[in-house]
Amino acid sequence: MKKVMPPRFQKYSFYIISSLVFFVWLCFFDRSNLYTQFKIALDLKKLETQKNYFENELKVIKKEEQQILGSTSALEKFAREKYLMKKEGETVFVLVDENEQPLLEKDQ
Repeated sequence: MKKVMPPRFQKYSFYIISSLVFFVWLCFFDRSNLYTQFKIALDLKKLETQKNYFENELKVIKKEEQQILGSTSALEKFAREKYLMKKEGETVFVLVDENEQPLLEKDQ
C-alpha cells in the first residue's frame, strides 16, 4: 500500500486508511447511514407539507366557526344541515345514496 501513495503521505498512511474506513463505515454500515438520513429527510418534507395543510384547514375551520357563532340563524342552519336537528313538531326527511350518505336534507 505504501508504494501506491506519494512519499509525503506515506508517514500518514495509517491515518488516511483509518479515516477512509471510518467514512465508509459511517456511509453504509452505521445505524445513521446515508440511506437512513435520506429517508428521514423525505419523511420530514412529507410531514412539513401535512403540517401546512392542517394549519390551512385549521384557519378555514376557525373562520367558519366565527361565522357560525356570530349569528343565531347561521348556528341553527349549521345544526340542521350537519347534525340533522329539528324543532319540536317538525318532520325531517333525509335522502341517502347507496352508501348510506345523506344527499339532501329537507325540513317541513
